Amino acid sequence: MHGMQSNMAKDDGSAQALGERLRQRTALIGVIGLGYVGLPICIAAGESGSKVLGFDVDPAKPDALAQGKSYLKHIPDERIAPLIASGHLTATTDFTRLSEPDALLICVPTPLTAHLDPDLSFIISTANAITPHLRRGQLVVLESTTYPGTTKEVLRPILEAGGLVCDRDFFLAFSPEREDPGNLEFSTSRIPKVVGADSPETMDLAASLYDHFVPSTVKVSSSAAAEASKLTENIFRAVNIALVNELKLVYGAMGIDVWEVIEAAKSKPFGFMPFYPGPGLGGHCIPIDPFYLTWKAREFGVTTRFIELAGQINSSMPLHVVTELARALDATAGRGLNGARILVLGVAYKKNVDDTRESPALRLIEMIEARGAEARFYDPFVSVIPETREHKSLSGRRSEAWDVAGIESYDAVLVVTDHDEVDYAALARHAKLIVDTRNACRRAGVTSVNVVPA
Repeated sequence: MHGMQSNMAKDDGSAQALGERLRQRTALIGVIGLGYVGLPICIAAGESGSKVLGFDVDPAKPDALAQGKSYLKHIPDERIAPLIASGHLTATTDFTRLSEPDALLICVPTPLTAHLDPDLSFIISTANAITPHLRRGQLVVLESTTYPGTTKEVLRPILEAGGLVCDRDFFLAFSPEREDPGNLEFSTSRIPKVVGADSPETMDLAASLYDHFVPSTVKVSSSAAAEASKLTENIFRAVNIALVNELKLVYGAMGIDVWEVIEAAKSKPFGFMPFYPGPGLGGHCIPIDPFYLTWKAREFGVTTRFIELAGQINSSMPLHVVTELARALDATAGRGLNGARILVLGVAYKKNVDDTRESPALRLIEMIEARGAEARFYDPFVSVIPETREHKSLSGRRSEAWDVAGIESYDAVLVVTDHDEVDYAALARHAKLIVDTRNACRRAGVTSVNVVPA
């Protein structure tokens, strides 16, 4: 309560007082959820000169940060240690301190249920944790990707249950995260931020918060419009990836290399944007977010045929990959998958990160083993497969060591994640067969008769 009393003493909890602290960078920023979204925000805000207090239910995260250590592979310790030493970043598991920050940013997961319905349990539990400690003059911003209406219809009533009134006593906005882990060109502090709120006053407060550590803020007319903007970004990617995945199948049947076609098409300086096929979608956004809109659209009697078709195509890609793997084994070794030894190269959902969420590699391993093969994996970023709801049998499996001589013992290497650290030339020299779902070998300048695209 000490933090609450000191903040209350500073002003009367008005929007004007909060706005002044935000503009002067004297506001304390609270970040709830210190994962792939929350930690980069802590760093961006802290490096801009703001004081940040991070919250997480996992004590390992605050403990690591207190030692100046990063627990995310793509974020070096050098970004953490100076912020801890200067006092610009602290972290805790003590949610009774939620009254201390002037602004609270909610950065918690929004997965899907087994039936592809939105799972808002993390948002709801976070809101219930905030409500007893919510005080006048606080700004709450939801960053978790969700369907249009969540901020106003789900989050607001829970926060108001404590007796404070939104847009009078406290302020509520939505600003979708736009993280791309491992992207060296666009980090949090270099990506414009969409901000939506249901009152002009709250909109201005939220924009003032982010203006200090992002290049620009893009104001939209409501929290629902901001929620929709995030879904649109990810649906755009999901649909276009589905298109090139389908083109891969069509052109492959014609004996045409889809990668060559895309490279040629992207030479056009207008009207075309390159997307690339793969073994299936992964990550915490693109495989999940489109179904948030599909679910919400049912409430209005609208069917999302385009989105659902894209989901079906992308979800079918692992089966295509396993079929191509079996075909390649039959053509080169005269054997199928049953009894074969397969090395899966990469279990992270994208290159150069350690994030396995929704990774198609996990499903591929299960499918390969269901066909009677032995599947092991090598990933320079993932030493152990973490526990997941969907792939519990794989949790705890450890990465093989990088051993080029040992690669010869496998009947095939399946490239699922195109990490830059991999020596693809050495791989091609020692592997009997490489089935490449990412065009990784050719992009590395490796062309060999034992490399088969899939």
